[in-house]
Amino acid sequence: MKVSITSSIKKLWSALTKRRRIQFFLLTLLMILGSFLEVVSIGIVIPFLGILVAPEKIFQNETLQPLFQLFGFSNPSELLLPITIAFCLTVLFSSSMRLILLWLSTRISLASGADLSVGIYRRILYQPYSFHCSRNSSELITGTSSKSDLVVYSIIMPSLVMLNSSIVMIAIIGALILVDALVAFLLFGILVFIYSIIVFVKRKQLSRESEVISSETTNLVKALQEGLGGIRDVIIDGTQEIYTKIYRNSDRALRTAQANNIIIAGSPRFLLEALGMSGIAIFAYVLVQGPGGITSMIPILGAVAIGAQRLLPMIQNTYSSWAIIKGHHTSLVDILELLEKTLPYHADKPSSLILPFNHNISIKKLFFRYSQDTPDILKQINLNIKKGSHVGFIGPTGSGKSTLIDVIMGLLEPSNGTIEIDGVPLKIENNRGWQAHIAHVPQHIYLSDASIEENIAFGIERKNIDSERVQFAAEQAQIATTIESWPKKYQNRVGERGVKLSGGQQQRIGIARALYKNADVIILDEATSALDDTTENEVMESINNLSKDITVIIIAHRLTTLKNCTNIVKLDNGNLEEIGSYKDIER
Repeated sequence: MKVSITSSIKKLWSALTKRRRIQFFLLTLLMILGSFLEVVSIGIVIPFLGILVAPEKIFQNETLQPLFQLFGFSNPSELLLPITIAFCLTVLFSSSMRLILLWLSTRISLASGADLSVGIYRRILYQPYSFHCSRNSSELITGTSSKSDLVVYSIIMPSLVMLNSSIVMIAIIGALILVDALVAFLLFGILVFIYSIIVFVKRKQLSRESEVISSETTNLVKALQEGLGGIRDVIIDGTQEIYTKIYRNSDRALRTAQANNIIIAGSPRFLLEALGMSGIAIFAYVLVQGPGGITSMIPILGAVAIGAQRLLPMIQNTYSSWAIIKGHHTSLVDILELLEKTLPYHADKPSSLILPFNHNISIKKLFFRYSQDTPDILKQINLNIKKGSHVGFIGPTGSGKSTLIDVIMGLLEPSNGTIEIDGVPLKIENNRGWQAHIAHVPQHIYLSDASIEENIAFGIERKNIDSERVQFAAEQAQIATTIESWPKKYQNRVGERGVKLSGGQQQRIGIARALYKNADVIILDEATSALDDTTENEVMESINNLSKDITVIIIAHRLTTLKNCTNIVKLDNGNLEEIGSYKDIER
């Protein structure tokens, strides 16, 4: 369904903070003041030109005589200097106001863009795991960064320009009506008519370019992520040109659409400037033919000329702002869709109380499916996991192991059945309280390009990191000796995605990270599947030496990985096939 620009602008206004809305309201009041200054700067042209041509007429005005006597003016020529100074000061003050409006509108627009970008990022982070599974990360990245910038420079700022230009334009038309109503209406009517035709002709093309800009902005990020994310395979396979071509096609389409928008927005100005100058020349010719000649009409001609000179840019600004907004409307719709994502109830509340876990995790008659139209991934799962036990999960690919773990961690909500922690059903309200117990160690540990210390205390501000706790966690994970053999020890950088570390070292840092969290439930999701036997044995030894109060849940492809587990759960096609010891399952 097509969404109108007006509706989108209203939604964007609602998405702004109260502080920003107040700032925009005050900015509008300044725009109105600025429009009055524009009118004054145009209106003062008439007395200024009148005094220059015939100062004696102004000097003989009975209404102004007391003012002239107050300042001691005795002859008409003495009025020239004061009126010239007054004219210059008015013009300077009007220009200063325009400069202030430019500064304020730019600052407020960029601040609003920052608010929107942070708001989108925050909402994305708070969305449930199922949302992230169904959305491409490049779409979310462009929504947070690139499209947020587009909204600032192509929606908010043009909207302010359109508002300011409209206010000034109305004020100028009002002033010109006082000078000569017929000429004012004729001038304004011709301009509106020409721009209306342009809008009617170009609106569909702008809509098409808007869709191209939105889609290709996402495709650019997607091409970068895929090419750089798989750089080893790209180099080995020699597919650099393929990814370059993908990037080039998206980049070319994006820039062509942006160029078309710029041309459509700016081109009418040149036609209108020529028509405007021609119109003023014709108007001057008509005035010369009048009974008073050119001398009597100079003030009116000057006011109309300056009014037209100010009016043409205003109506062009209004049109070009509309064209820019129309040409990026689809990006705004995408942004609003992300801004409309709801935050969970606990997002603006203090950290949830930790859900007590002293006895067991009970899974009762649990079913799970990703949607109403898909089959059950998990079927009638009944399982009891005691605190402090080591439980292994095994089964063929697609048996539902990882899905079950995601449900246990509260990342996915069961379709039917319950998970109980010490008899308390797990719900949305207490989900965060349960997740505070959990540390997850995946097959591929995410490591940022930071120090060892920062990666172990992942998600903690550097100034708040407890170095002693980091070292203790590293000792428990049996990687402290290795770290302390390096020149910079815990300040040694790991490189992007941990490229400077071996697979076993990465896994141990993942375990140390889990231990730093003080988690009493550690979940290893195929964390050793990519390791060789020797490294896997070393990592598993680290796991087996953990505190007896820590519950360990392990997913593995190899049964031997689970030989020290208290119980092993065998899954197949979403069904719980068998529960037993290593010897029971091995038979």
